[in-house]
Amino acid sequence: MPSLRIGAALAILLAIAISSLAQRMRFQDAEEEGPRPVFPSKAEFHFIRVEYTDAPQYHRRFGFASRRGTGNGWWVVDWPDAEDHFSAGIQRLTRIETGEPLHMRLTDDRLFDYPWIYATQTGWWGLNDAETMRLREYLLRGGFIVVDDFWGEEQWENFRETMDRVLPGKPISDIAESDSVMHVLYDIQDKDRTFIPGTRHLRMGPGGTVLVYQPEGTSPAWRAMYDDKDRMVVAVNYNTDVGDAWEYADSPMYPEQMTALAYRYGINYLIYSMTH
Repeated sequence: MPSLRIGAALAILLAIAISSLAQRMRFQDAEEEGPRPVFPSKAEFHFIRVEYTDAPQYHRRFGFASRRGTGNGWWVVDWPDAEDHFSAGIQRLTRIETGEPLHMRLTDDRLFDYPWIYATQTGWWGLNDAETMRLREYLLRGGFIVVDDFWGEEQWENFRETMDRVLPGKPISDIAESDSVMHVLYDIQDKDRTFIPGTRHLRMGPGGTVLVYQPEGTSPAWRAMYDDKDRMVVAVNYNTDVGDAWEYADSPMYPEQMTALAYRYGINYLIYSMTH
């Protein structure tokens, strides 16, 4: 029975990968996008993407991460386009001095130099003891992590169990509209807790329209974890794909209002992390 379950899980992952790649190919190629933007090597803020260990039963092998990126592991999905576009947006929309995006393992000592980090596909991570201890230390020392783009009950349980090891006894709760993170720069209201699609959720409709298909049985949720001082240290984007909205911010096929919402969430998280 265990081998059958593993086989079924691998078949599901293969189907997801094929579907995702086929959908992405309908969007513009990297050559059409032009060269990557250039950022200063040192600045006030750097987008830090976390490299982590996959759960062995869900390990993502080498493949496309975005239009211009390839790599191993689920941590790499949407790299480098998502952080390039989000970092450029921060430059345009705020006065924060923004430097080149970076990626590093949780066990990298440089992590403590940055107040804001990002991890995608965390429903399929499998943090080892060293990674778990390092993430706990990072958060308790004032760090802030945004987790994004994971779906359904199975992935939620894997994420929840992992965070229970990272911050034992700390609940994961829905973010209240009154929470300061929702108003630190942009006012985000309950009406804004809407589904932000990945490109795999978009289909061409009649007359060149783009139709959004939310996965059946999913409901977007914006949740958080807090430390002993009631400071948010984990922002949870569940059943929604903020990273794709950043990645395809330059594509006329991606819904503009969803990209705008993804930027508002991301920038609010960032400014909160730098001021609390």
